[in-house]
Amino acid sequence: SRKGTRTRREPKLPEPPRDPCEIIASDLVQLSLRGEPIYLREEATAEKYDISRSAIRNILHRLAGEGVLDHIPRRGWHLRPFQQDDLLAFIEVREVLELKALELARPKLDPGELQRMLDLNVPPASAGSSLSVDESLHEYLFATAGNMYIRDFFDRQGRYYRLLFVWEDHDRAVAIETMRQHHKILPALLKKNWSAARKALSHHILDNHPILPCVIRLVPLF
Repeated sequence: SRKGTRTRREPKLPEPPRDPCEIIASDLVQLSLRGEPIYLREEATAEKYDISRSAIRNILHRLAGEGVLDHIPRRGWHLRPFQQDDLLAFIEVREVLELKALELARPKLDPGELQRMLDLNVPPASAGSSLSVDESLHEYLFATAGNMYIRDFFDRQGRYYRLLFVWEDHDRAVAIETMRQHHKILPALLKKNWSAARKALSHHILDNHPILPCVIRLVPLF
């Protein structure tokens, strides 16, 4: 090929986790990206994953509690469809509330805990190295802020998106970028550079979902 010419790499769907409940959650979040109303039947879903109906029922009830599904009598389990406008609206509110949580948490932040989270978010040294993103910073800010209304919003409205973002972090490039962004937020918090911390946290919230627009068209039928 000519010098300077690059072949554009087709985006790939993230690799799913291995735990049965997490596998099903990952599959359903991925399926929800089609943005279409989909109903699941317990019997067919249990057969697909080769587990008992009682086991699949427990998993579906758990995912309903996470905001992924709704149980509709005589119709089955309704999968929450992904809507881009909903995501943008959630992110907009999330930014306001998480920055407020940071403001409230500032006097109570534990340097040792911040350093622990920083140490857990080290980008891999080589392409073949395994990695696992530590996302506990956000929960730590909510807990330390001590505002029950901020916590209530994320408990009730943020569960589906938390699963969606975890699914997104299964993509290696996104996971590494998440770690790099945490490496801007956490040192600023340790240095008590609050303006830099706010700026880095805001950027992380608003600009950390590059894979979603790319993969929606790649999502297969269930």
